[in-house]
Amino acid sequence: MSRLRWILSRLRRTLWIRVSLYAVLGFFAAIAATLAAFLPWPLPIDISAEAIDSLLNVIASSMLAVTTFSVMALTGAYGSATSNATPRATRLLTEDEFIQSVLATFIGSFLFSIVGLVTLRVSVYGPQGRALLFVVTVLVIILIVLALLRWIHQLTKLGRVGDTIDRLEDATRKSMQARLDLPFLGGHPLPDDAPIAPAILSDKVGYVEFIDTAALSKLCDDRDLRLDIRVLPGTFLYHGTPLAVIQGQPLAEDLAADIRRAFTISRARSFDQDPRFGIITLSEVALRALSLAVNDPGTAIDVIGRQVRLLTLWSEGWHKAELHKADYPRLRVPPLRHDDLYDDAFRLIARDAAGQIDVLTRVIKALDALARIGPDGARQAAAAQWRIACARGMECLPAPDRDRLRRLIDDLDMGQGAA
Repeated sequence: MSRLRWILSRLRRTLWIRVSLYAVLGFFAAIAATLAAFLPWPLPIDISAEAIDSLLNVIASSMLAVTTFSVMALTGAYGSATSNATPRATRLLTEDEFIQSVLATFIGSFLFSIVGLVTLRVSVYGPQGRALLFVVTVLVIILIVLALLRWIHQLTKLGRVGDTIDRLEDATRKSMQARLDLPFLGGHPLPDDAPIAPAILSDKVGYVEFIDTAALSKLCDDRDLRLDIRVLPGTFLYHGTPLAVIQGQPLAEDLAADIRRAFTISRARSFDQDPRFGIITLSEVALRALSLAVNDPGTAIDVIGRQVRLLTLWSEGWHKAELHKADYPRLRVPPLRHDDLYDDAFRLIARDAAGQIDVLTRVIKALDALARIGPDGARQAAAAQWRIACARGMECLPAPDRDRLRRLIDDLDMGQGAA
C-alpha cells in the first residue's frame, strides 16, 4: 500500500470527514431546490410554505437533541471501553464507519433543515421549489428514521466488553491477513546475519506506524540500490535507532532523508500494519478481567479462545505466505517472528492466571492445540509458552489444583505433541 492510499484510508475513518461531507450534502440539497423553476416538467403537487416550515422545524429541533444525546452516548461508551476493556480499544470506536454514518446523517439533516428554513423564509422558493423541497424533506425523514432504528440497536451493545472484544478481534484479523498477503511488506525476508552498517538512523522518537515500501522500492529502482529495512510497524524508535541499511554502497545524506520520509512515526501504535498490537490489546483485556478489581475469568477465557482463532489463522496461512513472490525485489524486510506473537498472546495471561486453575487450564489446552499446527517455528513458540504456563501453575497453585494440573499435563502428552 502506498502512502497516499494509506492516508486516504485513515481519512475515510476520521469522524469529522464523514460528518463534514454529509453536512455539505445537506446544505446543497436545500439549495438545489431553488433551481426547481428550471425543471422541464411541472411537479404534480402544490405545497404551502407553512406545511414545509413546520416539517423543517421538527427536523431541526429533533436532530439537534438527537445529536447531543448521541455524542453523550458515545462519550459514555468510550469511558466504558476504557474502564472495562482497555484504553487502546477506543480508537476502534472512533473509527467505526457505522457510528460515523449515523452521526453524519443527524448533522447533515440538521443543516439541511436550517438552510431550508432560511431560504423558505426569504421566499427563494416558488411553487416548483416548494414541491421539490417537500420531496427532499420526505426522503431526509426516511433516512433519519432508518438511522435511528439502526442507532438504537447499536446503543444496546456499544461499549460493552463483548462488543469491544469483537472489534479488537476483527481489527487484528484484518491486520494479520494483510500481513499474510504481504508477509515481508512486499520484499524478501531479511536474514538474521544481515549486516547492520552503514545504517540510516532515526531522527525521531515514537512508534513506526507505516512503512511506504512502494516508495522505497521506487527509490531503489531509480538509484539502483538494494535496501534492508531493519524495523517493522509497531517498533518503538529512539534517536539513532537503525531504520534501514543500504547494501554495499556509501550512504549519502540526501538519500538518507528520502528513506526516512518513507517511515511514518507516530506517538501511538495502530492496527493497520501491526498484527502484534491487536494481539497485545486483546491480552490487555484478559489481564484487566483477571485483576482483583474486576475478577471476571469468563472474559479472560473468551480472549484466550480468540487468540487461538487468530494464531490458527496465522499458523495455517504462513505456509502460503512464505511462497509469496516479492513485489519489491530490491527490499529485504524482517519477518514477524512466531516467538513474539505467542509471547504477546499468552505470557502475561499465564502469569496472572497462574493461581486460577480454570483459566490456566484453558491456556494450557490452547497452547497444546497450537503446538500441533503450523510451521516448526510456530509449534516451537507454542511449546515454549506451554512450558512457561505449566511451570507458573506448579509454582502458584495450591496442592489440590496442582494435582489437577499434573493430570492434565499427563493427559495431553505434551512431550510428544509439541516436540
